[in-house]
Amino acid sequence: MTTTAIKPITIDAFLQLPETKPASEFIHGQIIQKAMPQGEHSELQIDLCEAINQVTKPQKIAKAFPELRCVFGGLAIVPDISVFRWERIPRLPSGRIANRFEIHPDWAIEILSPDQRYKQVLGKLLHCVEYGTELGWLLDAEDESILVVDGDRRVKEFTHSDRLPVLTGIDLDLTVEQIFSWLSL
Repeated sequence: MTTTAIKPITIDAFLQLPETKPASEFIHGQIIQKAMPQGEHSELQIDLCEAINQVTKPQKIAKAFPELRCVFGGLAIVPDISVFRWERIPRLPSGRIANRFEIHPDWAIEILSPDQRYKQVLGKLLHCVEYGTELGWLLDAEDESILVVDGDRRVKEFTHSDRLPVLTGIDLDLTVEQIFSWLSL
C-alpha cells in the first residue's frame, strides 16, 4: 500500500484521476493505494460475496459487490466487499445499476492484508458506521478472527465457533470457523 502526498487535493480532483490497479482511496486528504490482493484475501472475498449473494440476490434483499468505490462523508473508499440493501442500490433512470455509488454501504467488509495496518482499516469501518453503515466486519486470516463494528461504533471480536451478526432481514448463518475453512481447498 502506498500513500501519495504531493500537495493537498480535493475529493473532486481525486475522482477525476485515472483509476489505478489496485484501486486507490481518498482518505482525509490523502490518496492511498490499496494493497494488491493475495491468495487468502481473494478466496475469502470471492466466497463471502457468493455466500451473501446466494441468499440475498434471488429474493432482491441485498447485493454484495467486491471492490466497489463508495463516496460519502468526504472520503472515497473501496471496501473489499460492500453490501447494499436492494432498494438502496443506485440506479440510472433506465433501471440499470449506476456506476457511481455516492452513498455508504449497509454492510462493509474488509479483509486484512499482510501489509495493512489494523488501525487504518478499522478506521475505514468506523467512518462507514459514522455515516450510516449498519455493520462492519474486519477479517484477519492470520489469527482467524473477525472484528465486528455495529451501528453504535462498538467493536467486538468473534472467534472459533462464534456465530456472526449479519444485516437484519438476511437469513445467513455463518461462523468464524466456517469462513476461514474456505481457505482449505
